[in-house]
Parts: sequence; C-alpha cells; structure tokens
Amino acid sequence: MHKPVPAEPHAVSRLRAARLARSSKPFLARGGMKGERCPGCRINPAHCICALQPQVQARAGVCLIMADIEPLKPSNTGWLIADVVTDTYAFGWARTEVDPALLALLADPQWLPVVVFPGEFVTPGRVMNTLPPPALVPEGADAGSAKRPLFILLDATWPEARKMFRKSPYLDRFPVLSLQPEQISRYKLRRSRREDHFCTSEVGALCLELAGETRAAQALEAWLEVYTHHYLQAKHQLPPHLDTPAHLALQHLAEEAAPAGG
Repeated sequence: MHKPVPAEPHAVSRLRAARLARSSKPFLARGGMKGERCPGCRINPAHCICALQPQVQARAGVCLIMADIEPLKPSNTGWLIADVVTDTYAFGWARTEVDPALLALLADPQWLPVVVFPGEFVTPGRVMNTLPPPALVPEGADAGSAKRPLFILLDATWPEARKMFRKSPYLDRFPVLSLQPEQISRYKLRRSRREDHFCTSEVGALCLELAGETRAAQALEAWLEVYTHHYLQAKHQLPPHLDTPAHLALQHLAEEAAPAGG
C-alpha cells in the first residue's frame, strides 16, 4: 500500500521540518507506536496509508496556527487537513511575534478569513453560526464572483488554544465561526475531557461541509477514520482491516479521480 512521499511536502510537513531543525534534542511522542514511521503518513510502513490519500478539489482554504510542538506530534490531525485540502497553510504560534507570511495571507483579497472558535468565549457581536454571503457561491453562479472562505483553526490543546485566541490581536478584526455540530467527537488518539471538543481534522471537515464542500468534507472524514484505524492497529501490532466503510469511501474517491480509460 506504500507509495513514494510527494516531492513537494505540504505546509504542515514543512512546518514540522522547520521545527525539528530548531530542536536541540529529538521529539519523543508519548504513548504512541514505536519504531520506524512512513514520512508521508507517519504510520509504521507496514500499515502505510499513502496509497489511499484522497485527492479532491475545494474552493475553501485552511489556515492552521499551530502551538509549538503540535507539528511534531504523530497524532496531530492538522496534517490530515493538509493532505486533503490543497490550499492549507500552517504557521507556528508565538506570543511575541507573528510570521509576516501569516499576515500577508490574512490580507490577501482573494480570501475571506474566518476564525473558528467556540462562541461562548467571544464577544457576541463577532460570532456567527454560518458563513457570510460573500463566502458562498449560489449553485450555477461564477465561483470567481465571491471571496473564498479561509478557515483559521487554532491547532493546540484546549488550554493552549484559549491562550492563543486571547493573545493574537491580529485576529481580532475577523468574524468568529462558532460551530454547532450535532455529533460528538469520534477521534480516538487524543481525547478531550469534553465531548463537544473536536480534533482539528473534525473541525476542518465541519467547516468544509458548512462551505458547501461536501465532497472534500467526506474525504477528510474518511481519511481521519482510516488514519486512526491504521495508527491504532500499528500501535497494537495488529493487521489493518481494509474493507471498512471509510476505506471503501476512499477507494471510491480514487476511482472517480482516475483518468478515463486509465
């Protein structure tokens, strides 16, 4: 199932490499699987899922602002968003400085930046539960007639995310999207104490669905399920099951994306 790692690593992969280059000692993940990992999917090569990685189109973009060690964690799911959503950007967060490239992205006129954060912690005037009209393109309309939604996700533990939200004044001018999901989190690698807290990949899928990117949202949901399954099977030294609904969904997406007659 293994395939070569893409020649051009995505944004989270590049951020991870930069963070590793600054480290004085190797990062050791706690409680995870041991031994060799595929550089593409971060799972033991015997359980590699690179060949199943979905390729879908999406107008929406994702901006990940990541706490210091998040890019280093094998269980980080912001990586999965970057696997699926081509226009994913990743920046490390620091209280005292801001990456100029992040500020340039937020000022790019093609994007409509929206911070994704629970509304209970935000001034009511900034909170919305759906996207504003400029981010949505009515069916049949020219996609170039509207700005593209850029979902800003704070990729961190919940205490870290609250600190990042409070101490990032450059985000204060943007509206805050407060998600109202019906389902509870199914993420099994790192659990929050609150059932209404979602992992970063789940939040990304909910945002894509809200933006009308149903195909991309479904691909990301299936990709998270397959990744979680293979990660846990590798951790417990068990073979993966390749016929789960999520596996079949990814196989179907791959067949649809294959060139005609290929």
